[in-house]
Amino acid sequence: MTGSSAASHMVRIANCLQTILELEPELERLELGSSLLDEFAVLKSFLEKLDKVEVSEEDVRRIELATSNFLDELKGPLAESDGEDGSGRRLQ
Repeated sequence: MTGSSAASHMVRIANCLQTILELEPELERLELGSSLLDEFAVLKSFLEKLDKVEVSEEDVRRIELATSNFLDELKGPLAESDGEDGSGRRLQ
């Protein structure tokens, strides 16, 4: 893997992880969120060590797909939660 390709993979993975981590405050409000919050420490740790991990294009695509699926799964619960407190924030 070339240096440029590796850098691109790391940026894409970091973007996925950062997108998920930005949801932490909202997940704290959800009942199911408490079980997910424990995993955030793992994600944060992985994000800090990301430059030491070698990944392929296939790995990156799987992570991007998993991130997309995760965000889709949260749309309903977060929309319900927004309706309860009136904040009205939407997932992109």
